[in-house]
Amino acid sequence: MGCPALGAQLHSLIVKAGLANNVFAATALLHMYAKCGRTRDARRVFAGMPERNTVSWNALVASYVESGMVAPAVQLFVKMEREGLRPDEATFAALLTVVDESNSSGVCSQKILELMSMHSLLPCVLALLRLGRQIHGLVIRSGFASNNFVSSSLIFMYSKSGILDDAMKSFEEADKSSSVPWNSMMFGYAQHGHAQTVLSLFNEMLELKVPLDHITFVGLITACSHAGLVDEGSEILNTMESRYGIPLRMEHYACGIDLYGRAGQLDKAKELIDSMPFEPDAMVWMTLLGACRIHGNMELASDVASHLLEAEPRQHSTYVLLSSMYSGLGMWSDRAIVQKEMKNKGLSKVPGWSWIEVKNEVHSFNAEDGSHPRMDEIYEMLGLLLHNFPVQLPHQETTAFSCI
Repeated sequence: MGCPALGAQLHSLIVKAGLANNVFAATALLHMYAKCGRTRDARRVFAGMPERNTVSWNALVASYVESGMVAPAVQLFVKMEREGLRPDEATFAALLTVVDESNSSGVCSQKILELMSMHSLLPCVLALLRLGRQIHGLVIRSGFASNNFVSSSLIFMYSKSGILDDAMKSFEEADKSSSVPWNSMMFGYAQHGHAQTVLSLFNEMLELKVPLDHITFVGLITACSHAGLVDEGSEILNTMESRYGIPLRMEHYACGIDLYGRAGQLDKAKELIDSMPFEPDAMVWMTLLGACRIHGNMELASDVASHLLEAEPRQHSTYVLLSSMYSGLGMWSDRAIVQKEMKNKGLSKVPGWSWIEVKNEVHSFNAEDGSHPRMDEIYEMLGLLLHNFPVQLPHQETTAFSCI
């Protein structure tokens, strides 16, 4: 149920039918509100349940995770254990997602650490690898190490941390009869440019007759894209339906456009968009726009931007990319027009942030930020680094948008 209005009507019918206190009906409502992004309604349903099972708890944990509410998700897990409920594979998958997302975004909360340290899970900063390792240990003790969803989350976590050896260990412990762990491992290697290893895993899947799915081919084309294997990626894209029976989806086209865009073959990327049997979404156009920026193709960029702004007129990143391109080419009047359009629509550029951990404490900075209490020391060190490395290093940009 993806429609909130329909879901609310069904909720009303459940109440009228006297099933509001039924654990199965209430849990279904929890899932519905979670998928619709209505965390507050999901929480109300949960609070009103006289009886809850593990599935109910997992549904609310997943709702918090999907909404980026890390602290409530962790607190709910702690409360779940306190009430004597045993976490299952879905619980651990959600928790590992918290680690994964936090690791990507730099989230840190000392209060959460204090809560979770009661259960000997996290004596260290949230989102760091130590957190994942301790959850991994709890997973093993709970007997869920071979579960596909849990092992997949572990593989993603270790891969994003760059610990591919541990990702492979989790892969080896997984049930390899389905494509889930294979896909996760392929994505891990793809993100780090190990295309040949990804292709080897794919050939091993074929030999073992592991069922393939659309995600398998997203990983394959992504690997080729990141490693510059244009011919190999193009062949996979062109034969995946005829040879393997997997129809192309939006994400496959996005990966193909990224493949050609990274290689500077912008005409091929545009031809691929024109050949799509359905209307391209915003991410497809954004991927091509990012490639245009890298290779300085302003003519194509203007055309792509018009499509993108038609699809998402209030997408600030489109204006930011265009403005950056005009600046790089010295087209100041065009840049001024773009910035005026942003101002008229009430849009602004979101400042970039960086995080660094020092002695279990995470420090955050944004562009031109002067508010950090140790800013004098930071700039002193920056000056020292610039003095010691006076040679201008070559600057190489990569595509701003890709299919993963």
